[in-house]
Amino acid sequence: MEQIPPHRSHDPSNNLKRSDPFQFGSRYLLPEDNPFEFNAWDHVEPSAEDLVRFESQIEVQRAAPVSEFDRNRFNLEPEKWWNKFYANNTSNFFKDRKWLQQEFPVLKEVTQKDSRKKVLLEVGAGAGNTCFPILRGNQNEGLMVIACDFSQKAVDLIRESEAYDEEHIRAEVWDVASLDLPPGLQEGSVDVVLMVFIFSALQPVQWKQAVSNIWKLLKPSGEVCFRDYGRGDLAQVRMKKGRWMEENFYIRGDGTRVYFFGQDELKDIWSGEMFQSGRHHHSDGDHGDELAEITDSLEPGPWFNVTSLGVDRRLLINRHKQLKMYRCWMQGRFQKPRPNDEM
Repeated sequence: MEQIPPHRSHDPSNNLKRSDPFQFGSRYLLPEDNPFEFNAWDHVEPSAEDLVRFESQIEVQRAAPVSEFDRNRFNLEPEKWWNKFYANNTSNFFKDRKWLQQEFPVLKEVTQKDSRKKVLLEVGAGAGNTCFPILRGNQNEGLMVIACDFSQKAVDLIRESEAYDEEHIRAEVWDVASLDLPPGLQEGSVDVVLMVFIFSALQPVQWKQAVSNIWKLLKPSGEVCFRDYGRGDLAQVRMKKGRWMEENFYIRGDGTRVYFFGQDELKDIWSGEMFQSGRHHHSDGDHGDELAEITDSLEPGPWFNVTSLGVDRRLLINRHKQLKMYRCWMQGRFQKPRPNDEM
């Protein structure tokens, strides 16, 4: 009798519960594969049919936007809603981002024993689920992590942690889109900036000020490690009526804001092309007008060299219901040029 080959999910090469470090993007969906054989596949582009369905859902969202009153309310005090979020979700709610050093090698480099004095700024540090895993593996006595968030509650959670040691970490309240730099940091004092799911929380008209602040803080050749939501992500497609604020910008049920980026859009933002050409957003409402005046007054780029910028796609499968769900994230590395570099 011919031996029946084992199900591929039991093949050690496909088993994600193996002991060696998991590499993202390691399971590809081939034409001969049955998509419902696994719970997840990497780098799967939505089909034409799926794209039509996505766009029809976005049209429904546009037709039922958030009210003008709520738009101004959520944009005026975004830190208020993040304070509530972190009051309801302590550090135990979040998973540690142990994968970041794998995705961004520079984060491993600054923790090496012979790396000498380095300053790592994490913007949008939340409850510390990124900075503390980095510090646990740190061998560099000269490493200082500045963990910033514009939520006082989030900063309190970091400071209250048993792992908080001001020899290597300092937590501060700071809004990346403000006119001030973080407490204790000067222009050109930071080696690496880490921004993971924080840029999407900004109102689009705030992008220019935020990028300007990061540019000021970084040393020449300093690097930004970036990851955030991509356009067409499941979280965007599932947004209900009354959540649409402006194109690709939404308010969640808990009052926090989220934007879904396109790849070319992010390239234009971080290279400065968007601001040089005057294509940056001017939001509606009094608050948006004030921010627009601030960002219009900033000096033009050049800003950053886009070292890498990719789209991380994942197809999630509900095998019981035979459902396909698409996740989409943007991941990039942006480097501040040296004075004599050409963009």
